[in-house]
Amino acid sequence: MQKKVAVVTGGAGFLGSHLCDHLIKENLKVICLDNLITGRIENIEHLFGNESFQFIKLDVTNFIHVPSHVDYVLHFASPASPIDYLKLPIQTLKVGSLGTHKVLGLAKEKKAVFLLASTSEVYGDPLIHPQKEDYWGNVNPVGPRGVYDEAKRFAEAMTMAYHRYHGLQTRIVRIFNTYGQRMRLDDGRALPTFISQALKGENVTVFGDGSQTRSFCFVDDLIEGIYRLLVSDHVEPVNIGNPEEISLLQFANEVIEICNSKSKIIFQELPEDDPKVRQPDITLAKEILNWEPRVSRREGLKLTLQYFKNELKIN
Repeated sequence: MQKKVAVVTGGAGFLGSHLCDHLIKENLKVICLDNLITGRIENIEHLFGNESFQFIKLDVTNFIHVPSHVDYVLHFASPASPIDYLKLPIQTLKVGSLGTHKVLGLAKEKKAVFLLASTSEVYGDPLIHPQKEDYWGNVNPVGPRGVYDEAKRFAEAMTMAYHRYHGLQTRIVRIFNTYGQRMRLDDGRALPTFISQALKGENVTVFGDGSQTRSFCFVDDLIEGIYRLLVSDHVEPVNIGNPEEISLLQFANEVIEICNSKSKIIFQELPEDDPKVRQPDITLAKEILNWEPRVSRREGLKLTLQYFKNELKIN
């Protein structure tokens, strides 16, 4: 029997590479597209030589041609951390708009199921807590973070338009804060920053007074949730994340303790439009996907810590 084929855009990124691994384990052939502006070849090197994997260096805002049959198209291409999308604002907007349009066109041509990697950032700085899928969000379209938030909101609207107008089979996952192996040490997010600083014995920098909250999901749990959504028949957006909420100050202290570090915490000015709270309501994912996270934050942090030690060449 011919293997099913999945195209993964942004497949050399943190989440994309884990997704490639998972799809191959599920006996799919994976075609990974990435222009490597934030993705890393090291994330997918272990798959080179695997007959179920193909890598094509490509910017998905340009023309996409895939000669084989395709069953699934998963759109994960986008700078995803503030440090990246603030440095690459136009590329971020282009990959969310032009890129989404091109990739939807590929899915339509191949009669494939399309899955969009959206984000909890579509909720902006939320006035509803925890965040449920029917909340429309509180986003500043002209603020510095708007380039990412609005790109993803546009991508969701475009995906639903293809579903309604062309009858395309679509899925939308709203991804909440995720961590794990293959995160870039310099990606500017709280977790890699805290771990890198703690391991090097530097001061750990917390923005604002540290009272803002996040909910951290281990990457293996997230990828399992995404796969279940892909093979479901649910069209509307679904939150996938860990509802266990923690303040960033508590989290910094937890990281320092797990790293067995003597680092001290220092406070810096809160960036513009930084969300005060972030916590997914995962009722829908539990109901329709029978999914909830299984890896505790402590367990996940220990696995991530080992990866970071190897990256920093610390014993």
